[in-house]
Amino acid sequence: MTTLLEVSGVSVSFDGFKAINNLSFDIGPAELRAIIGPNGAGKTTFMDIVTGKTKPDSGEVLWGEMSRSLLKMNESQIARAGIGRKFQRPTVFEDQSVFDNLLMALKKDRAPWKVLFYRETTADKARVEELAEEIGLADQLQRKSGELSHGQKQWLEIGMLLAQEPRLLLVDEPAAGMTLAEREHTTDLLKEAAKTRAVVVVEHDMEFVRRLECRVTVLHEGSVLAEGSLDHVTKNQQVIDVYLGR
Repeated sequence: MTTLLEVSGVSVSFDGFKAINNLSFDIGPAELRAIIGPNGAGKTTFMDIVTGKTKPDSGEVLWGEMSRSLLKMNESQIARAGIGRKFQRPTVFEDQSVFDNLLMALKKDRAPWKVLFYRETTADKARVEELAEEIGLADQLQRKSGELSHGQKQWLEIGMLLAQEPRLLLVDEPAAGMTLAEREHTTDLLKEAAKTRAVVVVEHDMEFVRRLECRVTVLHEGSVLAEGSLDHVTKNQQVIDVYLGR
């Protein structure tokens, strides 16, 4: 199996606390993976390292077919290389319409003069409509983003990330604060996205993880404790002890 992202032997400490401890992890080009673990297990730090926000003390992070080191790139270079991240709280331009939010996010040449003289093309419009269809907001295109429900804002933000055509999508707790119907739609959206790219979902909610029907990596004290299907890892005695607290 080819690997899209390979994290090997990565460690990072903050004030003597090992947030990530000899972590090794890899994900394939079109794969959905859930990362679970108790608070302080290193889930957010892992995402910070992959997106260039935090530099590890040791280890390496390799990306793509050419195995380029992500540790040599800054945050914007990593984003351009094809890694997108969605934080817990949605950040959309509330005063702009759904259409404009998606349009602004499209993968474009960001040179200042290009941005200044940008004119929307038929292809751009078609792509925005296609994205809106994919995220379930086709009938909301003219609405101001600030008027959307919490779940719809989350989908819009996922759409804005997809507009940049990332090869890896890191999604932080997408189910938080959603209604049941919204969560079901979010599951479908992430599964669909993972058919053509890698999607890593960090989540606390076991029910949501179960719906994703994907491989699960359990982190504990900054390293991988167990990996496999949700049923497999939840039967693991160590996982039960540290995470499920039975």
